[in-house]
Amino acid sequence: MKKAKKILNDPVYGFVSIPDGLIFELIEHPYYQRLRRIKQLSLTHYVYPGALHTRFHHAIGAFHLMTQAIEILRSKGTDITDEEAEAVSIAILLHDIGHGPFSHTLENTLIQVHHEDLSLAFMEKINQDLDGKLELAIQIFKDEHPKKFLYQLVSGQLDMDRMDYLNRDSFFTGVHEGVIGYHRIIKMLAVSNDELVVEEKGIYSIEKFLVARRLMYWQVYLHKAVLSAERMLVLALLRAKALCRMGKNPKCPSRHLEYFLLNGHLLDANQPISDEMLEHFAHLDDFDIISALKTWMDEEDEVLRFISKGLINRRLFKLELSPKPFDRHYVENIRQKIEKWGQFSAADLPFLITEGKESNNAYSTSKDEIKIKFKSGEVMPMSEVVDHGIQFQLVTKYYLGYPKELVSL
Repeated sequence: MKKAKKILNDPVYGFVSIPDGLIFELIEHPYYQRLRRIKQLSLTHYVYPGALHTRFHHAIGAFHLMTQAIEILRSKGTDITDEEAEAVSIAILLHDIGHGPFSHTLENTLIQVHHEDLSLAFMEKINQDLDGKLELAIQIFKDEHPKKFLYQLVSGQLDMDRMDYLNRDSFFTGVHEGVIGYHRIIKMLAVSNDELVVEEKGIYSIEKFLVARRLMYWQVYLHKAVLSAERMLVLALLRAKALCRMGKNPKCPSRHLEYFLLNGHLLDANQPISDEMLEHFAHLDDFDIISALKTWMDEEDEVLRFISKGLINRRLFKLELSPKPFDRHYVENIRQKIEKWGQFSAADLPFLITEGKESNNAYSTSKDEIKIKFKSGEVMPMSEVVDHGIQFQLVTKYYLGYPKELVSL
């Protein structure tokens, strides 16, 4: 007798049904269970205390929305076979399985490999173990399936990934500006010429979706204190790697993290992902990093000790934002203050000052645009629809971070 569906109680959507069989088997896989130990929003809980949800929560939510989208598209006559429905559901379920500790924060810090490439590597490894059962899901994930709309549901401007993370991140942070009408958007989805489109009636819901995304970026994802904490985390790992290259290996409670501290500079996107590296990565999560930071609070190296204490005790760097690059004389003045401070040398400065820029726009025309289907049957890209009110310009902000102690000097 076939077992009944499993039921999860999700705080955002309520009861989520998980079909017994391959999908449940994938959720039970150790690679997938690791996502329970990786926060969706990294260190955002330093600002919004409720933001403790994980990549596991998000992936389950995106899977749930995918099942709804499939049902809606089928009700409108779109041909989606049972095999394709399962495959696209698997693709969205596993789309983030390659994320490392603290999600995007440490991407390209431990290793120079994008999380989507790691997700694909994990999917291919699981596929080998399951005798090719994920072939179709991988094909969709890589945009190699003839039905382009299936890929767009996984990775596009209106994919189920974005649909869930905006809704979920808004819920757990309490930032209501991020709330979107996901029910209506999904109900307005359709397919035209094998591409995902939105029916004309849904255009204002799309506008709200795009505005919500922009507001969430500046209010949550790129909040000054969040950015400060995340940059400090990156500096801590970079300092630890630099010490390893100098032969001054800091104590590391995790052999899996130690592997990347010692070998991370040798692993980049131009090299194939080895089974050894993948297995070490599969054991790495937020707890490894937190344990290391707590250990490094007693580290002999003053820089690593200073940053680690700051992160554990939430003594964050002061972070300034500017609409234009910071004046070099101003930055040099900060450098001189750090040297006069007396605790650190000029060689330590790259790990005590962080500079960069962050950009965001409400809607990008550089990718596959959101297509609007009118009652006449005409399909037009969002940028050519007059009555949408969305701003297309890219907004860039420059940041400069340094120890708060310098403010009083």
